Amino acid sequence: MDDLQRELVPLEDLDDDSDSSDGNSSKGSKKSKLPLVNPMCAETPKETGFHQSTRVCLEQIREALLHHRWQEAAEYMACYPQMLEDPTNGTGQPYKELIWRISTEILHHHPNSKMEDYNNIYERMKHSGVRHYLMICLEHSFHLLLNGHIEDAKRQLSVAESWRHGKESAAQYQRIKLIHAYRSLLDYIIWCDKKFTHSNTEFPDSGDNQDMHNYFRQASVNLKEILKNPGVWDPFILSYVEMLEFYEDHEEALKVLNDYAYDSTFPPNPNAQVYLYQYLKRHDTSERKLMKVLKILHVLVPSHELMLEYSSLLLQSEKRSDIQKALGVVLEMLDFACWRSNLDTWKRLKSIIQKLQLQEDWKDVVSGQMAARKDWWPALHFTSFHASKDSEENPELMEVKAPLTKILCPDLMLKYTASQVTSGERS
Repeated sequence: MDDLQRELVPLEDLDDDSDSSDGNSSKGSKKSKLPLVNPMCAETPKETGFHQSTRVCLEQIREALLHHRWQEAAEYMACYPQMLEDPTNGTGQPYKELIWRISTEILHHHPNSKMEDYNNIYERMKHSGVRHYLMICLEHSFHLLLNGHIEDAKRQLSVAESWRHGKESAAQYQRIKLIHAYRSLLDYIIWCDKKFTHSNTEFPDSGDNQDMHNYFRQASVNLKEILKNPGVWDPFILSYVEMLEFYEDHEEALKVLNDYAYDSTFPPNPNAQVYLYQYLKRHDTSERKLMKVLKILHVLVPSHELMLEYSSLLLQSEKRSDIQKALGVVLEMLDFACWRSNLDTWKRLKSIIQKLQLQEDWKDVVSGQMAARKDWWPALHFTSFHASKDSEENPELMEVKAPLTKILCPDLMLKYTASQVTSGERS
């Protein structure tokens, strides 16, 4: 470290050298007006040579990371863990987490990093202290999973499940719950692999089928427990429901999805409504139940792609009010720029208006929906720019939109017409 200290000149010394030149010299460089980045480790009055070396080393690591010099960062990082041996740092928890985070970041980007390097750093950091043990185990399993080592990843989580240290804190309890959930997710992945093998085998072995069922049981224990903890658990819920469907336990699958979608203790989650809708649709549920689910999704995300299906269901209804609701649903979709050039959405709007025109008060219904939109909808949908663009890129869209301009905005001088495009081209 002494050699490192001599090699790494503190940045303050460089600044002092540059400032020592004559201020009136024309060759003197101008000082940057940009704010200086705060150092990661501040200098202290009682700093020893060892502390100075590690502080400067950390600054050089940061500099290398910022400029993506991964080999240089790795070389400096090989020296920095000596900070853990400093008796004046107490438990050194901040330094342990720093070494863990920086080391894995370097390995993620270094072109020559190997799985063995990851395993070494994770194992070293897991046994350097207990505070981050569970989270390091979880991250280690993620990395193994991403590289196809599913059994090794599961083994890491199994070890973490049985780990205990002192009195269990609230944070430790939550982390253990998370590890239980991910361990079950790995059981589900193994179950999927065995299901694929089983379905592609001409004469499947009954033992393989039992093995697959064992993984289902192992996974379902903790996946079922997830619903007792309010949160967003999308991948876990989907995994559990898929397995329940495979074993034709539709009652339990529907209960899980209903609890996930309607439990008031859970945060609002549009995906929960989507999963419930997709499940009900797969099992030929009545249109009225489907509309009930989509109605809630409409409140949460009025621009969701399933609103086209919602409007279609409303349009098929014989109820007068449902057709008017369909108009509101599609207009709210078109309030968002992402649907502005979607042909299916404009066709749906045209169909709704055609059906509305069979009602005597259809003009009042349309004007009521457009009252709050008349000031900004023309700029969003019906300018001469939109007409020119649609005529070139999507003529069919223009054919659908053009007749709707007079219906939706009858009191405005609209520019979205074929004649406007033609005259514009002539000029």
